[in-house]
Amino acid sequence: MSTHRLDLPALIGSRICHDLISPLGAIGNGIELLHLTGTAEGAEMALISESVESASARIRFFRIAYGAAAPDQLISRAEVTAVLGASARGGRLSYMWEPADDQPRDAVRMVFLALQCLESAMPHGGDIAVRRDGPDWQIVAEAARIRLDDDLWACLTTPRHRAAIGPAQVQFALLPEALAQAGRMLSLDIADGSVTLRF
Repeated sequence: MSTHRLDLPALIGSRICHDLISPLGAIGNGIELLHLTGTAEGAEMALISESVESASARIRFFRIAYGAAAPDQLISRAEVTAVLGASARGGRLSYMWEPADDQPRDAVRMVFLALQCLESAMPHGGDIAVRRDGPDWQIVAEAARIRLDDDLWACLTTPRHRAAIGPAQVQFALLPEALAQAGRMLSLDIADGSVTLRF
């Protein structure tokens, strides 16, 4: 296969996540063994343990959002809810994943990129619900305070719109590409205390 047809960012994302998840898992296992022997007590070890759990959760999230997905690859509801639950633990956001069946991984990738876009608009936290109606996805975010950067969000709804995007906003560049490849358009509804994305 020629390199111009490869999704290089997704392959790089998969490689990084793959290479990091094993050592993080090993550190977590080591801490668990220390707990079993009674030598892992104290605030310092608790902080290390929480940090490893948080890093592992983010890597698993990034693996879905930024990693490569085969055309017919499915991802189970159990895996999605486990990743979202781990990502929400100790944080300000909560996620509700309503689809009951396994879902195409490329579609879940788009949803996870959309979740990251919404996270940026909810600095004080809130609740995000993901629903599926036939082939269409609906993601509803509710929070006491929602702050949208109009220039960034225009990247999602306006073809060919360009905005200044840094590393923390890369999801706003990747989601439109993923939607275009899937032949989908995103619509955005903003109300008092809520944002709804549909695609």
